[in-house]
Amino acid sequence: MDKNKAKELQDKIIAGVKQSYLDLVEEKKKTNGKLVLGIDGKIVVVNARDIEPEK
Repeated sequence: MDKNKAKELQDKIIAGVKQSYLDLVEEKKKTNGKLVLGIDGKIVVVNARDIEPEK
């Protein structure tokens, strides 16, 4: 696989992961759910409604 194809595949994977995260947050917002995240080496429980979407 050449570098261009590898970069293109990497970009698609990253875009898919970002979209999956956004879908998860939206689904959790609908059900007033919580997310457990690792932030700065600490485990944090966050209400999905408190998460602002990226602009």
